[in-house]
Amino acid sequence: MVNAIPDSIDLLVVGGGINGVGIARDAAGRGLKVLLVEKDDLGAHTSSSSSKLIHGGLRYLEHYEFRLVAEALAEREVLLRIARHLVWPVRFVMPHVPGLRPRWMIRAGLFLYDHLARRASLPGSHAVRLDAPPYNAGLKPQFRHGFIYSDCRVDDARLVVINAMDARRRGAEILTCTECLAARRERGFWRATLSAGREARARAIVNAAGPWVKRVLNERLGQPSRDGVKLVKGSHIVLPQLYPGDHAFILQNDDRRVVFMIPYGERHTLVGTTDVPLEGDPGEAQASEAEAAYLCRAVGRYLAKPVEPTQVAWRYAGVRPLYDDGTSDPSEITRDYTLRVDDASGAVPVLSVYGGKVTTYRRLAEHAMRRLAPYFPGLKGDWTAVGPLLGSDFGGASREQARDEFFARYHGLPQEMLRNLFRRHGMLAYEVLGDARTVTDLGANFGAELYAREVDYLVAREWARSAEDVLWRRTKAGLQLAPEQREAVARYLAQRVS
Repeated sequence: MVNAIPDSIDLLVVGGGINGVGIARDAAGRGLKVLLVEKDDLGAHTSSSSSKLIHGGLRYLEHYEFRLVAEALAEREVLLRIARHLVWPVRFVMPHVPGLRPRWMIRAGLFLYDHLARRASLPGSHAVRLDAPPYNAGLKPQFRHGFIYSDCRVDDARLVVINAMDARRRGAEILTCTECLAARRERGFWRATLSAGREARARAIVNAAGPWVKRVLNERLGQPSRDGVKLVKGSHIVLPQLYPGDHAFILQNDDRRVVFMIPYGERHTLVGTTDVPLEGDPGEAQASEAEAAYLCRAVGRYLAKPVEPTQVAWRYAGVRPLYDDGTSDPSEITRDYTLRVDDASGAVPVLSVYGGKVTTYRRLAEHAMRRLAPYFPGLKGDWTAVGPLLGSDFGGASREQARDEFFARYHGLPQEMLRNLFRRHGMLAYEVLGDARTVTDLGANFGAELYAREVDYLVAREWARSAEDVLWRRTKAGLQLAPEQREAVARYLAQRVS
């Protein structure tokens, strides 16, 4: 039996990736009544499978995408302010390889990268020697010269969740494991049929379904469109730590692509990414053996010790839904986003999101709301560049001061656990721990300093339902747990999630 149609909402957002939750948060903060539905978990696909970077995209300068790079660099500064517990600076080292890009080209690119947008908090680029510590660590001795520049790292899956929590705080309803099965225009509204016998009536729809954007638009909403999507799979591998230090590397490969080596936790290095056209179901995308071998070869050209695919501790793949601009080379397809509004009835729109990247999600949401503003007279203006995300409001304190105060409050608990909690939750870590004073108060220890108390919080407040939600998205503890420990988490969740 289908539930009765509830009172109408203003905006139905289809898709719980970074663009969907960013739009939901922005719209709710402007006073709209918002419902977001996601058929799986928040950030379950592309948005948790990125390179974990907030960056301008240095390599996009070679394709003359100056507007995209400038916008991304400006957003890097914004996110450093509003997501202070999830976004943190990192220095990237680029070894120079004679025969690939000449030094003058690299210097020119880095000059543009430093100056295309205002850079208030990050140091600029300069040349470095690679035949002395600290940047020679792990490299072959033949690499003597290079360059260093600034970008930022991010926990992509947690950025998704925090935006969803912030949207909920502002009145949005977030439904995971809920699919939009169909929708049609009816008497000035969209009438949507959702899974589990639910229905919704909305004045507008945002189609932020990522790799499924065309399927939702054409099949679920019955809306024809000439816009095309090219699905490009980007795979990453995680290896045991390849070198000491907090800096990352950007490496020029002999096919003129670049590959990142980025510190990942305390014991691993993240290596990525590939660009492979995808024809099949994006929900089934996996990092292939060939891609893992490609990435190992790419970093092996630079490292003193060889890297073999057998060393890979984890690999993952994300599918980028890039707007089809007619480019045949997957690496050259624009990473810029395109927003399309279809309003065949003249007043009941659907806005579809093509492309985009984690770095520019907030700006994309602003642009989406501007496109929808004519359908919502009196809509409030832009606000998200100023308001900190949940967990990142440190008052007048620095990140380090806020962390030290948190450590002092819970001085009787394990330091590594406190570091993990503060990095994942920021100021919300106080809500996770509550009145806990001893390890006994934390409940079962599943390993990797993951305790039942945090798992309970993830279920109650962050929509976690499965071991995968907890171990690979809300935390990254799965990388450090043995199979039997991961199974213990699954059993624990099965008892608590209906």
